[in-house]
Amino acid sequence: MTPPTPLDERRLYRVCDAMRLLSLSRSVIYELLRSGRDRSVTQGRTRLIPASAIDDYIALLEQEAQAS
Repeated sequence: MTPPTPLDERRLYRVCDAMRLLSLSRSVIYELLRSGRDRSVTQGRTRLIPASAIDDYIALLEQEAQAS
């Protein structure tokens, strides 16, 4: 049995993991997904957020901060 992958090395994150990574609440994460500012995929009934989507969201925040 393989050991669990550390949180910062995963390719897909559950919403609760994304909450910890981004320091945001569950409702804010779902609002980001609804508004299109972040993206997700589903596997069965589980919503997963790709690591690339989290990286893109952080880059968007940095761009918005520089623009203001």
